[in-house]
Amino acid sequence: MKQLMLGNKAFARGLFEAGCSFVSSYPGTPSTEITEEAVKYEEIYCEWAPNEKVAMEAAFGASLAGVRSFCGMKHVGLNVAADPLYTMSYTGVNAGIVIGVADDPGMHSSQNEQDSRRHAVAAKVPMLEPSDSAETLEFVKLAFELSEKFDTPFLVKMCTRIAHSQSVVETGERVCPPAKVYEKNIAKNVMMPGNAIKRHPFVEERTQKIREWSESSGINKAEYSDDKTIGVITSSTSYQYVKEVFGDSVSVLKLGMVNPLPEKLIMEFASYVMRLVIVEEGDPVIEDHCRSLGLKCDGKNTLPLCGEFSQNLIADALGGDVHEGRSIDAQIPVRPPIMCAGCPHRGIFYTLGKNKCVVLGDIGCYTLGAVAPLSAMDMTLCMGASISAVHGFNKALGEEGEKKTVGIIGDSTFMHSGMTGLANIAYNGSNSTVIILDNSITGMTGHQQNPTTGYNIKGDPAGKIDLEALCRSMGINRVTVVDPYDLKECDRVIKEELEAPEPSVIIARRPCALLKYVKHDPPLEVNTEKCTGCKSCMRIGCPAISVKNGKACVDKTLCVGCDVCTQMCGFDAFERVEG
Repeated sequence: MKQLMLGNKAFARGLFEAGCSFVSSYPGTPSTEITEEAVKYEEIYCEWAPNEKVAMEAAFGASLAGVRSFCGMKHVGLNVAADPLYTMSYTGVNAGIVIGVADDPGMHSSQNEQDSRRHAVAAKVPMLEPSDSAETLEFVKLAFELSEKFDTPFLVKMCTRIAHSQSVVETGERVCPPAKVYEKNIAKNVMMPGNAIKRHPFVEERTQKIREWSESSGINKAEYSDDKTIGVITSSTSYQYVKEVFGDSVSVLKLGMVNPLPEKLIMEFASYVMRLVIVEEGDPVIEDHCRSLGLKCDGKNTLPLCGEFSQNLIADALGGDVHEGRSIDAQIPVRPPIMCAGCPHRGIFYTLGKNKCVVLGDIGCYTLGAVAPLSAMDMTLCMGASISAVHGFNKALGEEGEKKTVGIIGDSTFMHSGMTGLANIAYNGSNSTVIILDNSITGMTGHQQNPTTGYNIKGDPAGKIDLEALCRSMGINRVTVVDPYDLKECDRVIKEELEAPEPSVIIARRPCALLKYVKHDPPLEVNTEKCTGCKSCMRIGCPAISVKNGKACVDKTLCVGCDVCTQMCGFDAFERVEG
């Protein structure tokens, strides 16, 4: 049956049709929907893991037991999972393992623009890269077959545009191969030095075998034009842009396998054209490979190293014409990122800013605490770094840092990689204050459950970690819970804990305002006779509040009645809408 599918949905369909039985992932845009779609198939066991390393290790365990498995993550998540990935390359697999990684060129929702192909090359793990939803489905199925054929985990690389765009997919039936029998094999599966050193030659031989397979398998496709003036080597979404700009007027070598890259096929293609151009987002991975083969080519000398490509960009750089109707020239207004109306994080950041605190932040919705008018964050690095960094910051500055600096982290991020940082504070003794923003969900990626919520990926009751008890068990004696809507109490507790002569944790607990089960109070309105136009209420950056005709104004369609603004108004101008 043919239907339109998002790339991520097609990926999940590929898992289903390939007979995958085990999925463990950590949510991360633009990869999240793969697992959210996979869980809809009752035949597949799915879970959210605390982090990507755990997810990959769990998938390895399922493979070892004999069933096809998958783990999904975004590009920065692959950094977290790199430890098991690089050694899984040596052990190989029992049943097939596919690892989905979604890159984010242009950094639509990420803190860097790294190219996951570099991990594939360094880990010596093969990687497929689809260019639309139909290929995504087929490549996932193929990846499982090749994983078992060549005894290796297989990476399938998505990007924002492929993951979140739709194209026609033809679905098939689920084919579930018999489970592999687990057999004890110490030499293959126990990677102590004496065994690992014997597996390295196998990895190198395997890479060459996969390269030879790719030369004639059809996974890489050459499309020749009568005009030999220019030939383009490309992959993924860049292939779509090239075709939209040039149509069939130039020769194109579309690479479906981007590690290991072919040699004979590239040399043959290059010999056909007068000018060879490499069109690839991110790093010059294909370009460097072509140059290593002794080929003269254009690439990053013509196209940018940074940012996301487009049809217009390629047309401008290479002299083609964008087909009519396929490009948007109009300037689309930018929508600045901002915390939602009623976001429980807003009160904490306002209080921290008012107290002129140095705030070492983390990855999540609350990263928006750095945005004006709050501007209350000094650093964001990676998942969990806030807690580790506040320890180092305070160790370096001593009391000067301890009395004004906090580390701030979300509940899901704390479970992901914040606990080890807190253990370091307790063990190595810095008088650091950590604030856990517990909004009862994983917010930034679209409301996924996590180990602190008490529900699993399907919404069924599950084990629930008690944050207060966990922090105390790690050696933190001072653990306080506050309501972030209560500005006065937040101010009191933050000042008290910064003055305390020992480590402390503040848990700012209130559910995300967008959760369906959260009941809101009636919206507020402004009594214009009381409002003086002082704009104090604007300092919290609530999108429901604006100024019109010199007076504050509340958008009742956005206001959730959190009352934070009423605590900032010295003239009692905010009043509850009755009825």
